[in-house]
Amino acid sequence: GRAALTRPAVAGNDGAPGRPPRRAGFWSWFFTVVIWGVLGFGAVAGYYAYDLPDVRRIGVVERQPAIRVLAVDGSELASFGELFFDPLPAAEIPRALKDAVVAIEDRRFYWHPGIDPIGLGRALIVNLRAGRVVQGGSTVTQQLAKNAFLTAERSFRRKMQELLLAFWLEMNFSKDQILALYLNRVYLGSGTRGIEAAARRYFAKSARRLDLAESAMLAGLLKAPSRLSPLADLRAAQERAAVVLAAMADAGRIEPGQAAQALRNPARPARRAAGARSERYFADWALDQLAGFVGATDRDLVVETTLDPRLQRLAERALVGALEREGARLEVEQGAVLAMAPDGAVRALVGGRDWGESQFNRAVQAERQPGSAFKLFVYLAALEAGMSASSTVEDRPIAIGRWQPRNFDEGFAGAMSLRESLARSVNTIAVQLQEQVGRRRVSEAARRLGIATRLTGEPSLALGASEVTLLELTAAYAVIANGGEAVLPYAIRSVRDDAGRAIYLRSGSGLGRAVDPLRAQAMAQMLEGPLETGGTGQAARLSRPAAGKTGTSTDFRDAWFIGFAPGLVTGVWVGNDDGRPMRRVTGGGMPARIWREVMENAGR
Repeated sequence: GRAALTRPAVAGNDGAPGRPPRRAGFWSWFFTVVIWGVLGFGAVAGYYAYDLPDVRRIGVVERQPAIRVLAVDGSELASFGELFFDPLPAAEIPRALKDAVVAIEDRRFYWHPGIDPIGLGRALIVNLRAGRVVQGGSTVTQQLAKNAFLTAERSFRRKMQELLLAFWLEMNFSKDQILALYLNRVYLGSGTRGIEAAARRYFAKSARRLDLAESAMLAGLLKAPSRLSPLADLRAAQERAAVVLAAMADAGRIEPGQAAQALRNPARPARRAAGARSERYFADWALDQLAGFVGATDRDLVVETTLDPRLQRLAERALVGALEREGARLEVEQGAVLAMAPDGAVRALVGGRDWGESQFNRAVQAERQPGSAFKLFVYLAALEAGMSASSTVEDRPIAIGRWQPRNFDEGFAGAMSLRESLARSVNTIAVQLQEQVGRRRVSEAARRLGIATRLTGEPSLALGASEVTLLELTAAYAVIANGGEAVLPYAIRSVRDDAGRAIYLRSGSGLGRAVDPLRAQAMAQMLEGPLETGGTGQAARLSRPAAGKTGTSTDFRDAWFIGFAPGLVTGVWVGNDDGRPMRRVTGGGMPARIWREVMENAGR
């Protein structure tokens, strides 16, 4: 009976009899934890998976539509939105580019199942030591999941969904396919989406033909595409490319000699065909007009414009050169030049000294007093009232109420013809003509020729007291240059989508007649006078027939020259944005010289 009451061997201290039960207990607990862990993970995964995005959209790249603005010769002036081309198949992406991205972004890409525990652990340690997030642990697969399906929201839910989608990608695509999907949709700076768009923007070639140095530069952009863009900071882009090359050599993906060769010959962006920095003034203005032609669209667009790159460079060089040579001495800081064909097609537009410093377009947006350049409308109204170029009017003191207009030279020359008085820009005669034909008739002439800004009803209207823009004043002179047809300045010739289908094509016969042809011809002949000897604009004289008019506002705040020669009408304005007076700059000085430089070279 005693033996039956003895303590079971399981309680023995030597452990030998108790080992099998103890091992069974350990594995029991282990499998219990694993099973509950799997069930728990499954429950969490199921909870966060119920509203996952539609994975069938993996091939859809959502981005802003790209708009490319082209000059008449097909060169690119500017681009807006995000440039994108058809995705490249995995087999057509250069091995050097794949290796560069893997080496710098995800070295264990070909070995991990979508997440990289080693990378996550290393990032965690680095971030803990730094006390802030300085390194991420996301794999290329995770980045693709985030870019393709998710928003930039920072939350536990979004991170869990990112992990689930990464696993799904790894189960449904090969590693090369995942890498290709990632590279075909990633943003790479300067408005480019995907490696094909980036290669064409930066290097003017297909991504299929990228060399090692170019591949390293593109891979380097993934860290900070906007800041490291070679168009924004070439030195920073090349330094980052050097880091990528070192990573490739360290990972054994290239030989040290290959890295050294690429370092000696770093990638550089292709030179753009159209080099004038002022072309953005024109491109921005053209873009403003685009919505009126095509409305809202999600298609990529190619906008063919009227701008002539050669004439644009001539206009920019003439304006900037004059301001650099004479601006400080004459206290002139800004200017604008606009050239158009007689039908209103704008061939060159320089809206200021430097678009990078100021995007305010002084050719289109600035409203300034035109001074005597406004006399075009006074003399046209006089011709339409029955007078002629040979009609005589006396240059004498006049008074309208308390206002007494004065001539620039303060003197009076007696009787002279309309042609001579326009050539010499006699203020008293212009005012007499206006009062004789009526201010309303002068205003109506200005409106018919395209002046849309508010016009004063005061007698000083004749001397350019009302503000106008360079664009509308140049277009008004174009009406006289083309024989009297109304002019609506335009920049866009056609708009096509990325498949080449026409969305808008400019056509039509214009706005109709604004001035009788004989009156327009007579006015054009009268405008030849200012360029002749004794005229206020003789500094603008060309080696071929030309016509034009000077303008100077009160206290030398604005100076203009507007004129034309066969086939081209050009307007020039100089002044200061804040309206400060210049040092006795008149329309017959700096503006006339700029105008002459542009027009003389344009005719060669």
